[in-house]
Formats: sequence, C-alpha cells, structure tokens
Amino acid sequence: MDNTDFRMINWELAANTAATLVSAGPTLNAAQIAAVVADLRVKADAAVEHVHRITGLQAAKDLRDSQVLIVDRPGWARANVHSFEAMLDPAMKSLAETRGAKISETTQVLSSIATGVELGAILAFLSSKVLGQYDPFAGLLREDLPSGGRLVLVAPNIVSIERELKVDVDDFRLWVALHEQTHRVQFAAAPWLREHLRGKISELLASLLAEPEALGERLKAISGSLGSTKKTKNEPLDEKKTLGLLSSLQSSEQKEILSHITAVMSLLEGHANVVMDAVDSSVIPTVKTIRQRFGGRGKNRGPVEKWIRNLLGMDAKMRQYADGQRFVNKAVALVGMETFNKVWEKAENLPTETELHDPQLWATRMLAASEA
Repeated sequence: MDNTDFRMINWELAANTAATLVSAGPTLNAAQIAAVVADLRVKADAAVEHVHRITGLQAAKDLRDSQVLIVDRPGWARANVHSFEAMLDPAMKSLAETRGAKISETTQVLSSIATGVELGAILAFLSSKVLGQYDPFAGLLREDLPSGGRLVLVAPNIVSIERELKVDVDDFRLWVALHEQTHRVQFAAAPWLREHLRGKISELLASLLAEPEALGERLKAISGSLGSTKKTKNEPLDEKKTLGLLSSLQSSEQKEILSHITAVMSLLEGHANVVMDAVDSSVIPTVKTIRQRFGGRGKNRGPVEKWIRNLLGMDAKMRQYADGQRFVNKAVALVGMETFNKVWEKAENLPTETELHDPQLWATRMLAASEA
C-alpha cells in the first residue's frame, strides 16, 4: 500500500459522529443568532486592546495572519477535527514510513473507523462545554484558511452559560474574549511556537506508536491493576493512583516530552487567566460577580459528567492551568512584565515543569541570560 493511502483515523467519520451526537444548545431564532454572532465579533475585537495594554506584547497590534470564527457546536467539532488532522499529520506520516507496510489494509480500515468514532464521541461531549479556543494549526493543511490560525468562539455555549449564571451579557462575552484573544496574541508573539508544539506532540506520538507491542503490555498491566482495585460506590477516585497508572504508559523519554508539553500548555493557559484577572470594574463592571459564579460551576456537575471529565483528564488539566497562573503571577512579580515577555522569544526561554512550580528558578535563569 502506498504511504499516501495510509490512514489510522477516519477524520470525516469523526466530524460526522460528533455532529450526530452533539447535544442541542439553547433555543435561539435566526435574528437572535445573528445578533449574538455580531456581538461576539465586536467583543473579540475590543478584547485585543486590553490584551495589549495588560501584556505589553506588540504582536497584538497586527493579527492579520489569523481570523475570528463564531461557530455552533457541530462547527466547533468540525474545526477541531481539522486541527487534529493538521497537528497529527507529521506523526501519521512517520508511522506510515516506519510501519505502514507492516499494518494490513484491513487493520487500517478497522482502526480508522474505531478511532474516528471515539474521537467524534469525545468532541461531541466537549462541544457543549468549550466557550472558545485559539487553534494555531488550522491553516497548516488548508490553503483556504489563514496561515496563523483562528480564534473560535462557540456562540451557543456562551449564551447557555451567561443564562445559567445570570450574568451581564456584555461583560461576560468580553471576559471570555479576553482569554481567547490572549492565546491569539501569544502565538503571534511567538511564531515559532506552533511548530515547536507540533514537533513535540509528533515526537511523543511517534515514540508511542513505534512500540505498539510494548504499549499493549502497559495497557494490559493498567487494565489488570484497575480490575483489582477495590472501590465502593461512593468512594472518590484515587487521583494519585490513577496518575501512577497513566505514568506506566511512558518511557523516561516519553515522560520528558510530556513534561515539556504540560509546562508549555500550563504557561499558555495560566498567562491567559492572568490577563482575565487583570481587568477591573473599569473595563468589566461586573467582573467580580462573573469570576465568583463561573468559578462555582463545578459544584453542580452530575456524576456522569464528573466521570467523563475525569476520564478525559479535564479537571487535572484545570489544576495544571492554575499552576501556570501562579507561575506567571510570581514570575512577573520577580522580573517585571518586560523581562517575562522574553518567554515568547525562543523555545529555550520556556519554563520547564520544575520551573513552573518554582518560578524563582526560571527568573534566575532569565536574568542570568540577560546579563551574559
């Protein structure tokens, strides 16, 4: 089989599965939908000035290489399928070159169907939770999209949450836009970051896929451990035990790559959270109310949603992002915003996972590099 025909994920099936399974959003008529879309564009544009003022990043002044996209839930799922395809393309090509001839066409077809359905199901669940995101990979495989990526705001989810929390609509939409526009500015300030992240992700996946037999043995060990774990109906999941099991999936090299990716993602999300928290009532009059109500949403999740979030690692990721926010706040306090912004200049300036938890180490390293 030609390597160009090699396929382990059915991307079209993933998008169609997500569109089929996605839950209904809030009821809006055509006029209301048009008004929400137009307003979100206004809020996204207005947020850029605040991001520039707070971060001092000059990249905020020119974002022509990216775009803002307002979508519904199926649209978000389709956008993410395109993003995953672009992000994983190097890993898939590597797998085709190294193992393509050893994997039968039947196995490829069956695997692509299974993974397509699984990915679609995951995206269907997430499509009702995500308010927005910045996708730096969007334009890598499609000439009709901007080379710099796109900011995606999920209109029905934003409307749903603002209704649920009973917050000021104008304030909430600007608050959400601030977070996502910060990500857009980050990648504009660090144009090398997209390929850096893509390379690390591809390196990790290529390493995992290159050892399917070893991966299978690790999965069997995990399954056996899970099966032997005693747990009562109402007993909370032992997070340390779960993380320990997950760690057995990785070699020391794979753990190192994952540690780097974790640190970078924590930095990006933490930095965006810092920008959101930097606005005061002069910009968003009801910001304190929004923070309080939005932060308390997790208490109302049902058991099924909690289980799915744990399975996908969503709550663990939120804790990582909180670590990132603490890092940014402490690092800026230690070296100032101008020196902190050196983090966007090159990969060597990114914090390690150790430095993420000890900002003084990163600050010392950056100050020493400045004096050299």
